[in-house]
Amino acid sequence: MRRALSLPLIILYGVGTTVGAGIYVLVGEVAAIAGATAPFSFLVAAVLAGLSAFTFAELCGRFPRSAGEAHYAQIAFRRTGLSTALGLLVVGAGIISSATVIRGATGYINVFVDLPVVPTLLVLTAGLGLIAAWGILEAVSAAAVLTLIELGGLGLVIWVGAPALTTFPEALPAITPSWQAAPIVAVVAGGVVAFFAFIGFEDMVNVAEEVKDAPRNMPIAIITTLVVTTVLYVVVSVITVLVVPLDELAGSGAPLAQVLARGFAGAPEIISAISLIAVANGALIQMIMASRILYGLGRNGQAPSFLAIVNRQTRTPLYATGLVVVVVGLFAAAVPLISLAKAASLSILIVFATVNLAAIVIKHRDRDLNIGSFTVPMGVPVLGFVASAGIVLFEIIRWATTIGAA
Repeated sequence: MRRALSLPLIILYGVGTTVGAGIYVLVGEVAAIAGATAPFSFLVAAVLAGLSAFTFAELCGRFPRSAGEAHYAQIAFRRTGLSTALGLLVVGAGIISSATVIRGATGYINVFVDLPVVPTLLVLTAGLGLIAAWGILEAVSAAAVLTLIELGGLGLVIWVGAPALTTFPEALPAITPSWQAAPIVAVVAGGVVAFFAFIGFEDMVNVAEEVKDAPRNMPIAIITTLVVTTVLYVVVSVITVLVVPLDELAGSGAPLAQVLARGFAGAPEIISAISLIAVANGALIQMIMASRILYGLGRNGQAPSFLAIVNRQTRTPLYATGLVVVVVGLFAAAVPLISLAKAASLSILIVFATVNLAAIVIKHRDRDLNIGSFTVPMGVPVLGFVASAGIVLFEIIRWATTIGAA
């Protein structure tokens, strides 16, 4: 594969998959769990993602390889079975993430026309698969254009909702959770779903072999992506809970369209069109990521070798891409949106916990091995591991409690 991606392109790749993967789809779902405190759920998710983002930035600078997470685990633990399982878990999370945003597209499609859900999802999935197979420079360039459009959509939401921000000081007590158990649990539970909106930076490491000067550019791109998306998410979520009544917002399939509907006529159609672009972009980049992991695993002998075959014309792994597209279509057609989002979030949290643990081992044992241009203190992966593993444990206990109560 060729190193064709510049720093601006890889930043747009990261922002595109992150923004497309969540904020257009999940604000309503987070509000259904956390209520008016939904912005704090996004802050919880940002902190949780941020700890791991800095760990990924260092590891990717040291080891810029496809199937990055599996490679980090192999270096740290020297267990091929574990690294293979981790790589396949990342592939599964990418597939579920792609299916989630494609499934979420139906809420915005219905603003224009009432189409049968399953055929629509399958056609959209197949079209994105063709773009992913086209070529890395072509696919990422297309994704970059779509990213600029979706950022413009969020800018429009902020512009329309800006007058509501003047009421923010008065509304702050209502959207701030109290220090009682139930509100805190609701914020954290909402944060687990909101965490899905931050999935994206880990995808970037899996195209590192196609990035120019990856040891320098990848850490910059990962951190930039985190900062940009955190600011956008907090501002947009605050505007949304201030503008849209909670009974309308909770579980809404097109939450940002509801914000713009209060701004001017025709706005729902505008934001719905942009939202379709955003979710398509997020799904496209997740497909690219998952196919590159399968390629890396196939090349390393950890998956069937045909997955590592690169087409001479497109310079892309066509068999790996085709497999990803088929499975994404099946998940998108068969599984509800909120179930997909929760499954993707928990899968990635397990990946984050493992990668942070791998970073702890590598930093302690191999202090002088492939030191990159960016390093973090040992406390960062330690906190990243504790936070990621803690949220997974929190969700397991909450699920068990719910089952027991039933």
